[in-house]
Amino acid sequence: MKILLPVDGSKSALAAVAHALGLRAAGLDAQFLLANVQEPPSLYEVIVAHDADVIDQVRRDAGADLLQAAEALLDAAGAPYESVVAGGQAAHVLVDLLEEHGCDAVVMGAHGVGGGDGAEPGPVAQALLRHSPVPVTLVRASEVTES
Repeated sequence: MKILLPVDGSKSALAAVAHALGLRAAGLDAQFLLANVQEPPSLYEVIVAHDADVIDQVRRDAGADLLQAAEALLDAAGAPYESVVAGGQAAHVLVDLLEEHGCDAVVMGAHGVGGGDGAEPGPVAQALLRHSPVPVTLVRASEVTES
């Protein structure tokens, strides 16, 4: 089974990675696709940078940095994974990645960076719940305890 793990640097995203590793430890034969989606560049960034390649490299580097903590968890568990940094509107890109990489499920944080711990999932989580062609599991940071 291949599971998409969207990672944005939030506590909920790392809790989702820990939850997915718990499923694997319980016997689920799973491999993972870590994904970070960078928002499209703003007009200001385009004007200041003058170079699309520079903007793309900065975004790839930022995404790779945000993936490091999740990669460390997966490495420590010996879990097989791939990492990808993509650009665009997060929900649309994640659905595309699901299809492109043949993922069977999504395990993601209920709230991203800057999101609350309220009863409602964040906007990206809500969009995935509506548009994902595969099952989506939402994890709150408070639902996973440290061992």
